[in-house]
Amino acid sequence: MRRAGFIQSTAGGSTVAMPEFAKRPVSLTLGGSWMIVIPTDFPRPLMVQAATQRPSAPLTLQVDARNRFLVHLSQATASWEFVLHESEAGLSWFLAELDGEKKPVTVSARPVAEDELPAGACFLALQQLLDGRPLEPSTAALLDQMQPHLPCLPYLDLGENEYIYRFRTARERNSSVYVDEHSEALYQSRLCAAIKAARRTREKSSGDPAELDFGAVRYIIPSHFGFCLGVQNAIERAYETVAANPDKRVFMLSELIHNPYVNQDLLVRGLRYLQTDKGMPLRADGSLANEAEDPAALWNQLREDDIVIIPAFGATNEDKAKLIRRGIAIRDHDATCMLVEKVWKAARRYAGKGFTVIIHGKSEHEETKATFSNASSYGPALMLRNRAHAEKLAEVLRASGEERRRLFEWSFAGLYSEGFDPLRDLDKIAVVNQTTLLRNETLAIIELLKSTLVEIHGEAAVGEHIWMKGKGDTLCYATQVNQDALEKAVAQPVDAALVVGGRNSSNTFQLYRVCAAKFGERAHYIQSERNILNRDRIRHYSFPYDLENLPAHSDVERPFLDPATERPTILLTGGASCPDGIIQQVIHRINSFFPPEAIRPIESILESFRSDA
Repeated sequence: MRRAGFIQSTAGGSTVAMPEFAKRPVSLTLGGSWMIVIPTDFPRPLMVQAATQRPSAPLTLQVDARNRFLVHLSQATASWEFVLHESEAGLSWFLAELDGEKKPVTVSARPVAEDELPAGACFLALQQLLDGRPLEPSTAALLDQMQPHLPCLPYLDLGENEYIYRFRTARERNSSVYVDEHSEALYQSRLCAAIKAARRTREKSSGDPAELDFGAVRYIIPSHFGFCLGVQNAIERAYETVAANPDKRVFMLSELIHNPYVNQDLLVRGLRYLQTDKGMPLRADGSLANEAEDPAALWNQLREDDIVIIPAFGATNEDKAKLIRRGIAIRDHDATCMLVEKVWKAARRYAGKGFTVIIHGKSEHEETKATFSNASSYGPALMLRNRAHAEKLAEVLRASGEERRRLFEWSFAGLYSEGFDPLRDLDKIAVVNQTTLLRNETLAIIELLKSTLVEIHGEAAVGEHIWMKGKGDTLCYATQVNQDALEKAVAQPVDAALVVGGRNSSNTFQLYRVCAAKFGERAHYIQSERNILNRDRIRHYSFPYDLENLPAHSDVERPFLDPATERPTILLTGGASCPDGIIQQVIHRINSFFPPEAIRPIESILESFRSDA
């Protein structure tokens, strides 16, 4: 005969009788806090240590598509309180502390029809809760604790390998939404399309440059130039949103891309920008607001039914939180490039392994600001501008104690995350980069920091102090392939090199740097054909790269083509935000300097590329 089993608690010495052992393991739950599994035929009484308390049941909040929360007005206290689902499972959000107890907070985004709402309940934006009636104490506490976690609220369902806005395939492309009679000259170029079809055989690998022989003038054009997939995605999303919402106000957080002609075309169609590329708030007429609190600033005039598009560069957590508090849906209108988001995922992974994230980028650039904001939410983060700035960091690493603090503050004031401690947070570092910078410069920075850490810790231990797996792999492949294609093109002898792109386009400037290193002042940075004054003169833009040595003039008129050169050869490329139409307009402008009879018709050029393709 089997004897009855029992469990004895060592805490109180009491015993709990069990049924006879079955032919399979038996589980027993005690007081909601112990779970004991007894194997069959266990031979003797079991002494049990007190088990860890089970996690509290989650507090599940209900939200709608606009990030508004389901709340109820308490009749007893005339205060708002969150409506909680006690049993419905939600998406994990954060861990709150209420009444001295840790409670997991989850979110249910299940659509709720109006007739399903509990009596007296409604959806309210967080700003309405903060500005309205008093809040029930636990609701106020929960509201306060959720603030740092707001930016991730619309994206809780995304897995590690999922992206906000994946690149569209060729079949999914929707260029017709932005190419019409008003913008055809800006976006369309049969010539550029023919070059890409013939030379761009692989999206991620550069090919041989194309030669356009117009007779009186020749052009060398890299296999990869102009719009990247991230820019195409963002442009399509912006134009689609404007077209699909004729009765709504549509805003862009800041410039869609760094091209004035694209941004102006969107303005003509009714879209407005909330802030400049440097984060300065704008008014409805496009002028700068006096301050962030200026009532005329568009930020302060947003309504819940407005649409705000996040550009390809992404957005800071602070800007996302502001939109969420106002009850504005951002997930469906987030055009963040997936390669920018890839950097964010890498930063989160490095921070999770205890590494401080070093961001190689321009601190004033929207993408770097967004990456820094994102990385800072997971751990210590620091921005550095270039190799010279990295050498300053190397000096900091070699120093110790108060000398390290002094050197760090001198070179990195305003460039580090809150609470950053240079004595603690530089022991383990990992480098990511603004996606539009030169890959070789990022790799040089990583090698410089590695060699410094080898001096300090030795070769054998350096892997514990700097992340070296996949170094430099956060550079955008579109930026890299454009650079690779240009490197092949600059190997050819040319009389002048033209790089076309917006004044604040970082990737365009990197392409210009490649050309300037090869051709000196025969390389020119221009925005469009309007900068080509005539055959002899051109207006070059001096990019403010070194903030400590800014150029005296941003626009510099200088020589273009030597009049003595009878048949000049020109290298021509465009940055990732340069529309094909502008490239073709540059060619038309230069061709116009020669007798019409000396220029081959474009149809014959196109025919030669059709033959190659």
